[in-house]
Amino acid sequence: MTIPFLDLKSLNAQYRQDLIDAAVHVIDSGWYIQGTELKAFESEFSEYCGTKHCIGVANGLDALTLTLRAWKELGKLKEGDEIIVTANTYIASILAITENRLKPVLVEPDEQTYNLCPTKTADAITSKTKAIMAVHLYGQLAPMPELMALSDQHGLLVLEDSAQAHGAAINGKKAGSWGHASGFSFYPGKNLGALGDAGAVTTSDDELASTIRALGNYGSHKKYENLYQGVNSRLDEIQAALLRVKLKHLNAETRRRKEIAVAYVSRITNTALSHPIPATSTVELLENHVFHLYVIRSAERDILQAYLNNAGVQTLIHYPIPPHKQQAYAEWNARGYLQTETIHQQVLSLPISPLMTNEQVDTVIDACNRFELG
Repeated sequence: MTIPFLDLKSLNAQYRQDLIDAAVHVIDSGWYIQGTELKAFESEFSEYCGTKHCIGVANGLDALTLTLRAWKELGKLKEGDEIIVTANTYIASILAITENRLKPVLVEPDEQTYNLCPTKTADAITSKTKAIMAVHLYGQLAPMPELMALSDQHGLLVLEDSAQAHGAAINGKKAGSWGHASGFSFYPGKNLGALGDAGAVTTSDDELASTIRALGNYGSHKKYENLYQGVNSRLDEIQAALLRVKLKHLNAETRRRKEIAVAYVSRITNTALSHPIPATSTVELLENHVFHLYVIRSAERDILQAYLNNAGVQTLIHYPIPPHKQQAYAEWNARGYLQTETIHQQVLSLPISPLMTNEQVDTVIDACNRFELG
């Protein structure tokens, strides 16, 4: 029997009755937009992250886009300003920047973590640089102490893309509380996933929070009074209620993900594969990684994927094509980011669902260790 990459049906089935009860409560309330469930979730998630505010929005892309838009409305950004972002991120990070007519400045990532490299980030700063988008790729926090030091030194805004890093922390300080703001996705496959599209912004900036909340509600602070040319991007009551149920279990699911990661890094010894963390790491050293994905690399990635599939292990590629090679950004297609392109050609994500049994983990490990280069 094939080990699925992620079995969402079974994952949510654990909490089936609680999810049904939450949905029924909303249905019976007769209040479906901007009600008590949203307020409760926003309060609980801001407390979880360690921020003053959480603003529910329709999805993770909107969380990033609306934050940048709010900074423009507040006069902190203007069209053409440069935003530094890692070149190997998912395209949503880039879309939020260009949607606001800001200029993405792509930098090569740290080869071990796949996140922003402080040295390369510093080298990319110019007089036009106004912000850094720190993407916590695959569930690992970017080097936030170093990036915030750059922010302080150069007077830059920092926006965390925390779509994959719910609960990741450095020295106890969680994703979403490091930068001036952070965008979260609650897409169903995320570590904290809704049963549909959903997202949120976290920040401790009162003015920013108020502006984002208005922008996502047609530009309105008060019904029928519109301060901005806003959009409709709101986290609905049912999704907020379901997220409240699942937030209670996030820490336990994260602990299981870390247990599996430790097993992978310590017991997959095949030198044809490389790990996303050093083999000497322990659970205590993994605080900054919540393993939304466990991403290995191999020069024979496609052959390895076919081999694992035949061995009953489903894998996925995150992501096969980097943003600068997408048709959507055809003007960038001739650019060369060698390290980014190599990463996209070599990465392969192993199953790391919190529902995996020890026997399934053993199967994945054994299959990886049996793989031989052709």
